[in-house]
Amino acid sequence: MSTSKFVVKEHIKEQLKRLPHLPGIYIMKDNRGEIIYVGKSKNLKNRVSSYFRGFNTHMPKVQTMVVNIADFDYIITDSETEALVLEANLIKKHLPRFNILLKDDKMYPYIRITLEEDFPRVFMTRTVVKGKSKYFGPFTGADQVKKTLDVIQTIFPIRECSKKITEKIDRPCLNYHIGRCAGVCNHKITKEDYAAYIEQIIRFLNGDKAWLINDLEQQMKHAASKMNFEDAAVLRDKIIALKALNEKQKAIQNNDKNQDFIAYYRFESRTCVMLFQVRGGKIEGREAYNITGGEGEAGSALLSSFLLQYYAGALFIPKEIYLSTEIDEREAYASWLTKLAGSKVEIAVPHKGEKRQMMALVEKNAKEYIIKFQERIEKESALKQQTVEELRMLLGLPDNLPLNRIEAYDISNTSGVYTVGSMVVYEDGKKKRSDYRRYRVKTIEGANDYGAMQEVLYRRFKRGLEEQAIAADTGVDTNKFSVFPDLLLIDGGKGHVNAVLDVLNALELHIPVAGMVKDDYHKTEDLYYNGEICGLKQKRAAYRYIYDVQEEVHRFAIEYHKSLRTKAMTASELDEIEGVGEKRRIALIKHFKSIEAIRKASIEDLAALSEIPNSVAESIYAFFHTVDSKDVTES
Repeated sequence: MSTSKFVVKEHIKEQLKRLPHLPGIYIMKDNRGEIIYVGKSKNLKNRVSSYFRGFNTHMPKVQTMVVNIADFDYIITDSETEALVLEANLIKKHLPRFNILLKDDKMYPYIRITLEEDFPRVFMTRTVVKGKSKYFGPFTGADQVKKTLDVIQTIFPIRECSKKITEKIDRPCLNYHIGRCAGVCNHKITKEDYAAYIEQIIRFLNGDKAWLINDLEQQMKHAASKMNFEDAAVLRDKIIALKALNEKQKAIQNNDKNQDFIAYYRFESRTCVMLFQVRGGKIEGREAYNITGGEGEAGSALLSSFLLQYYAGALFIPKEIYLSTEIDEREAYASWLTKLAGSKVEIAVPHKGEKRQMMALVEKNAKEYIIKFQERIEKESALKQQTVEELRMLLGLPDNLPLNRIEAYDISNTSGVYTVGSMVVYEDGKKKRSDYRRYRVKTIEGANDYGAMQEVLYRRFKRGLEEQAIAADTGVDTNKFSVFPDLLLIDGGKGHVNAVLDVLNALELHIPVAGMVKDDYHKTEDLYYNGEICGLKQKRAAYRYIYDVQEEVHRFAIEYHKSLRTKAMTASELDEIEGVGEKRRIALIKHFKSIEAIRKASIEDLAALSEIPNSVAESIYAFFHTVDSKDVTES
């Protein structure tokens, strides 16, 4: 793009004149008002103005961004640290398309301790909410959390249940009888003694484990000296579990420091940032992050963006963070992290010794990840190309039809009851779950699959045409239904395909439609297209793809149908019980999770819910323990 083709808009020229020579953040917006880039600077006027000067010297990515800038805003801050905080928050909230972004769609697990409860619970969660609870994490994998929780439960007899603890003495559960719970529900332990366990668990999760092993060993020796061999054996098992957890974590240094090591590796358009978590001198976690928007960016920019986005939401920040490459404004980042952590945090680039050796290991892992990722991408691309070519050949489709987006549909019902339709979407050969849709059939009664399929397809494409019309008038496209498929796959044969073609013809749409035909065992047999059976089994890649699609759309339909049936059964069964209205029914299901669990509950278990008085608990118990009700519910 040449400089002559780019002209700075007059209103932007005026805005640039008014920019202050102060630190802050700047926010670039497109013509729809959407934020497309967020940045920070020590000097707003110099930094923002630089985007609109020397246009031809910018990287292609920056040129594209500048062309799309219709407006910009800025916020003045007192310091670079404040600017970092604002930048991190805005990037996390808006995910601007021209920023370097962590491609991380996982919700990482944490360990939560419910300190707001008199008898706190300790469990895994992927959601962090404000309140008195204490969280540890994020951990880089659920297995790590489960092993840690298992050791905690082995050593400390804390409760695992979510039962509301009241003054009432309840019957103790199995965990109490096998020594895994101190007996909270039947008041066998005081709040003070229980709190002592929780304090020890917090100390343990903070990385201080040596004291616990020593303490348990002293208790074991004492028990053995008193001839209490059963107690000594229990303590021995706890020590073994704790040491086994420690041994799974590779020791790297002769210290007990908490550190993070961060390195990156880039291959062509792909970039990986690798993070190693070192806790108490041991590697406790490793995670790879794919980076988008990093093409042409320097390593310092990649690592700066990673620090900003990763630690903005971290609950724990180690005192030492080591990077593979030096970053600009390192002290500003260290100051920001110090404020977040509440204690001094240092950022450094190791050049020799153990830390440099550790960084080399992290870099090696980042390279290995990218190479494997590249190989996987190439294999997936080759398989996709083969699948597309085989489908195109089978169906006789033109070469210029891309087959990028394929939608599949299925109908599910039981003797015409609760008829539902499912729509699953594949783009570039992969499931696009965000575009999946479920339909409850409204206008068709009885077991009429053709009519139900017509209703579902009509609703889907009528909505899409309406969205396309709105986009044409307003320029705003939600992309929810307006994107149409290159190919439709229908679960069924000739009758289902013809029913769908009638809908498309009525809407004046021209989309190829193929039926996924099943054999007598309800497995994928062939494709029906343009009045003919295609011979799908002779095309291995296409067959495997169609099989996966048919299984997925069927699973999605059955899942929805089952949820409606379960909901109806739950409502009808509980609503027959005297004294159980909507609020009590919700409370019962929320606590016991299923009708089967309610059926098995004792009167005491039922009455333990604050919403269920004794008289209603007795009614529920009586309902599920009469001969007639057993016959009904088991039929």
